Amino acid sequence: MARKPQKKMKPFEGKVALVTGGASGIGRASALAFARNGARVVIADLSEEGGAETVRMIREAGGEALFVRTDVSKADEVERLINRTVEVYGRLDFAHNNAGVGGNFGLTADWSEEGWDHTINVNLKGVWLCMKFEIIQMLKQGSGAIVNTTAALVQKPIPGSCGYGAAKAGIVQLTKTAAIEYAGSGIRINAVAPGGTRTPMLEALLAKRPKTERSPYPIGRIGEPDEIAEAVVWLCSDAASFAVGAHLVLDGGLSIS
Repeated sequence: MARKPQKKMKPFEGKVALVTGGASGIGRASALAFARNGARVVIADLSEEGGAETVRMIREAGGEALFVRTDVSKADEVERLINRTVEVYGRLDFAHNNAGVGGNFGLTADWSEEGWDHTINVNLKGVWLCMKFEIIQMLKQGSGAIVNTTAALVQKPIPGSCGYGAAKAGIVQLTKTAAIEYAGSGIRINAVAPGGTRTPMLEALLAKRPKTERSPYPIGRIGEPDEIAEAVVWLCSDAASFAVGAHLVLDGGLSIS
């Protein structure tokens, strides 16, 4: 009697992934990529509508997902997010700390204190808070992988982006410091640095540019969210087991042009 072919296991089956800023753009692409690889996914965002849509997309594809509305700049909400993840799924294996805001764009002396504080609180403090509570849980398990989203402009600053750039540069340092601190505890921490990527935030900026303006990217185009998501998933996978404190720039060659 012929044996039935065994169903091939997906690499992340039995694993749990958390994605902040998962209601759209890179975060949504990352959540979908984790789910395709078999992980159960928790999506955190302020947008309940967008978060619910990401959950729907994952479930329709046969995956399992949960949305938790979260303001990553508030410690109690981040702690509740991690507690909810563990309560529902029992563990936390992967985290993509991607939530962020563009902030005000203007010359350094023109930024308001309110705009600066909001940008730093969400983009930098938010990543630190997420790492803090993710690491606490991963230490209990003795394993985990974290990927933070920085930005390619850390390599090549853009006028008008002082608050955003400072926050993203700070994430690089956070990533490298924590990577050294916890590598011996079975937790790998790395970062991806996207260049311009087709997200709602960038689309709004591109709409203001002349259509005839030539792309500054050597590759001739901006990135797609799926391209960043694949790098995030790779950094969390066993294939990247020697990657610790990496800052992976994905910008179509912009920073070296």
